[in-house]
Amino acid sequence: MSRRRLINLTAATTALVVSSASAPSARAGEFGSDAAMAIMRREGKVRKTEAEWRAMLADDGYAFDVLRKEATERPFSSPLNTEKREGTFICAGCGSALFASSAKYDSGTGWPSFVAPIAADAVTEVPDYSIVFLPRTEVRCATCQGHLGHVFDDGPRDRTGLRYCMNGAAMKFQPA
Repeated sequence: MSRRRLINLTAATTALVVSSASAPSARAGEFGSDAAMAIMRREGKVRKTEAEWRAMLADDGYAFDVLRKEATERPFSSPLNTEKREGTFICAGCGSALFASSAKYDSGTGWPSFVAPIAADAVTEVPDYSIVFLPRTEVRCATCQGHLGHVFDDGPRDRTGLRYCMNGAAMKFQPA
């Protein structure tokens, strides 16, 4: 079992125990809605087995690790970091539109960065406690629940103030 999965499981178990203690009549099935549990299990509208995801993402050796295993690509390694054309950044897993090129900016971090998703329902934001001393917010594709990156509150203040720091391997670019 990976360290990240163990930490997430521990957090979910703690939440269940705390909610059960505060509401004695609560049952394990009442931990969350079916939709919330699907997000925890990383199940979106597009569902595939691990073997199917691996085969589909085989062209880009790192896309599977990023999208399905929450890996992080090396900074400055993605050609999408320097992409300047008009168009749309889409999920490499399911093709859903994620970010407009007009929302992209150079954060200097080495990863493609955006001030906002193309639509509020294009991404899912999930608490990430994989680094215990550094709680973050994970960003996933809302359609396939593939890991895209994280969102931080250190973006351009004259826009949204947010920095959606995405892995280029998790996306493809569609020119306008």
